Amino acid sequence: MERVNKILNNKKYLSYMKAIDHMEKNRVFCRHNIEHCLAAARIALLLSYEENLDVPKELIYAAALLHDIGRAEAEKDHREISGELAEDILTDCGFNKDEICEIKYAIACHGDDTTAKENSFRGIFYRADKLSRNCFMCSAKGECYWAEDKKNSYLKV
Repeated sequence: MERVNKILNNKKYLSYMKAIDHMEKNRVFCRHNIEHCLAAARIALLLSYEENLDVPKELIYAAALLHDIGRAEAEKDHREISGELAEDILTDCGFNKDEICEIKYAIACHGDDTTAKENSFRGIFYRADKLSRNCFMCSAKGECYWAEDKKNSYLKV
């Protein structure tokens, strides 16, 4: 997990996360902070084991840490820009071209409903990102734009 820890200490990464934190300081809905990123990583890792996928832990954690950094640039779709911003960070942290491509693909698809049921890295990452939200405890649940059938109104184990 050495390369993942390099991401956590990367100046660009820290700058994007600080910008997101500042932008979302008054947000009543789910935030896109480190807790969300780590929850998505842990859930994706569990799904990977449960679905007998051989997705390296470092790829899962790298994708989770970087998947929302594009939110620091509000003008564009955050999935596309997250992948673009992630590439430099991943390169700086020692990931190779194939790994970067896989991570960027998972990031790009984390909002694509067509990947929801796939037995693949991007499929588990899509599901993990959504499952990381604790809608059942959210004070803004009634105001949330997520459809009722997509909200995590109970634990799914």
